[in-house]
Amino acid sequence: MSDGIRWIGEHSLQEPNWNIPGMLSGISLTAARGIDAKGLLTCLGADPRQLDEGHLYKDRRSAPLPDEVEDLDFAMYATYGDWVYVLENWEMATWRLHHSEELPMTALSGVEIVCVSLNLHDPPPYILHATPDGHIASVEYGNDTGRGSELDAALHAAGAVYPSVLDTPEDEVHLYWEQHRKELLPAVFSAVGNYCGLSIDQTEAESGNLPLAVIPSLF
Repeated sequence: MSDGIRWIGEHSLQEPNWNIPGMLSGISLTAARGIDAKGLLTCLGADPRQLDEGHLYKDRRSAPLPDEVEDLDFAMYATYGDWVYVLENWEMATWRLHHSEELPMTALSGVEIVCVSLNLHDPPPYILHATPDGHIASVEYGNDTGRGSELDAALHAAGAVYPSVLDTPEDEVHLYWEQHRKELLPAVFSAVGNYCGLSIDQTEAESGNLPLAVIPSLF
């Protein structure tokens, strides 16, 4: 089954099924162009040697892990067209943590990144868009980035921008998210998929048939 990436949003709020070999619910997405998969994942903390071993996500329990890192997160990744994408289902996207903690990311200079971080531990979710010139916009679901960009146009076209968000008092944002999350999640992922021209096969992701990346936990 392949239908862009809308399916990620449709399954975002389902209870996780840890018995499946891959991912279905609670997925955050980081997509980048202007860099290869190893380059992006190394920036996120993955060991290039682990990436070279070629393990699939479904084999993560038997894959050798680095002894020097105590807390690890598992991700799956692949390329589609010009984009490298990383899928994570441990509450949020690692790249958002790197950005928010202002860790050195000089290797990503000149790279475009679109990140959809669910922030399940502390909603609402965020969309982040880093342009090749290094400017980063970070907005809650329901908003566009305010740049008038092609990504903003895709968000509007998919119904992922709600004008009333702009008038919502800060202390009511969480209530707004609770009211609209079932509509916003699929719309946001549809918009990002359309902007990136990105399609991820749901069956492949659920089966864990994508490459494994082991990333040190920052959370």
